[in-house]
Amino acid sequence: MGLDIHIRANNYEKLYLDDYYDEKKDYFNKHSLSRTFCNLMCRQNVVNHEPELDQIGKITGVDISPIYEMQSYPEEEVLEFYLETADTEDEKQNILKKAEEDKAKLQGNIDKVLRSISELIEKLNCIDNLPTLLLPTDFDSLGNEEYFSSFKVDKGEGYIGNNFGQDLRNFKKFLEFAKDREATRVWFYVE
Repeated sequence: MGLDIHIRANNYEKLYLDDYYDEKKDYFNKHSLSRTFCNLMCRQNVVNHEPELDQIGKITGVDISPIYEMQSYPEEEVLEFYLETADTEDEKQNILKKAEEDKAKLQGNIDKVLRSISELIEKLNCIDNLPTLLLPTDFDSLGNEEYFSSFKVDKGEGYIGNNFGQDLRNFKKFLEFAKDREATRVWFYVE
């Protein structure tokens, strides 16, 4: 078992209709992100060196902050937990205020995120040696040499075994799918 990361959108009911799980359309596999991508997103708070995604942002000159900001959306069950563990009413109000600020910050973010992902794909398609451009790490929980190689090739099956290129292409496909169905806000959900 491991952590999975999903992209959520403000119009859930328009996205996940019965046909979303139709094997012929294969939306699930076309939109899924790997567990390695989940680990990549979590490395910002884990490693002592510059996280790989930050390095990739610098290498490509792409603003990755809209991608990181997707982690700040307050999911209801997480919010409930924090409210239950708050010691005072003031603390509860501060939690609620921050949750509203975080939601507002992501309002209308789909275009910014799509732009960042599209730019990353465009720039990384021109780089053949990405793993060698990344700083060595003592904590390689991603399998950098494999995950960041062969950017243009889809190595995985949906989300099992995806490389970084496939994860970004799946990410972009989901964003386009969601935008076509009038989504305006997207965020990550980790389970």
